[in-house]
Amino acid sequence: MLKIGIVGAENSHSLRIAETLNLKKKLKGVRVEAIWGEKRAWSENVAGAAKIPVIVRKPEDLIGIVDAAIVDHRDGKYHLPAAKPLLEARMPLFIDKPFCCSVAEGRRFLARARKLRVPVCSFGTVPLQKSSQDIARSLKKLGAVRSVTTAGPADLCSKYSGVFFYGIHQIELVLRSVGLDCTHARVNRSGKGGTATLWFKDGMMATANLIEKGWPPFRFSAVCDKGVVSESITNDPDPYLTGVKMFVAMFKGGKAPYSEREILAPIAVLEALQKSLKSRGKKIKVGKF
Repeated sequence: MLKIGIVGAENSHSLRIAETLNLKKKLKGVRVEAIWGEKRAWSENVAGAAKIPVIVRKPEDLIGIVDAAIVDHRDGKYHLPAAKPLLEARMPLFIDKPFCCSVAEGRRFLARARKLRVPVCSFGTVPLQKSSQDIARSLKKLGAVRSVTTAGPADLCSKYSGVFFYGIHQIELVLRSVGLDCTHARVNRSGKGGTATLWFKDGMMATANLIEKGWPPFRFSAVCDKGVVSESITNDPDPYLTGVKMFVAMFKGGKAPYSEREILAPIAVLEALQKSLKSRGKKIKVGKF
């Protein structure tokens, strides 16, 4: 039995992942065994709903109880501090999106993981949905991508580290679709939403519409040399299942599904967008990652 611990009970993902493993039992021989939450009541709610037998008093209490851990705060700035003692205990880690809110911090963490030979991965589920994968396959048939436009919910003033909280979805979708070579980024703000513009090394541009009001579905459009793709991203019946299978495979086999550059690229872009917001819309160079 592979026993998994969860750090964080405020994020709804904790419950959904635990439901997938403990209630739906989608993966045999894998269960969520323990959880720590930011508040005891949150831990109790998730543990009760998903039949998690153990609630621990602090994240490092997972050591010796579980084989691997999911770090799942609602605010990404808390991810790596909470994960550090687990990393030092050589525990495989899935760190929910966003991985962190600082490229420098993320680079140090991954360097330490590499030195300890501990597998670490981080990703969101939007690019993993079948509808997203269908778009990626279509792009491969249409030649060079000349421009990309995405749309979806966001809150640039979120108390959970601003643009990092929901902006990660569109930025990750763009980078996974067209590559990591984003050189500059800028945000034109309107209320708590706005428009993010990304420039790429090959001259391509992407526009992410960060929509404050309502709850619009994510949408992806691209103009290519041989045609156009424009589709809404629809969720799979269990939108978390593909991601759960990926990090469980890493927990068991020790091989991370994404490289360090793939993990850090969206953080670098979001960091540039955050700087653009603070500078009232200046074009910012994306830092090294």
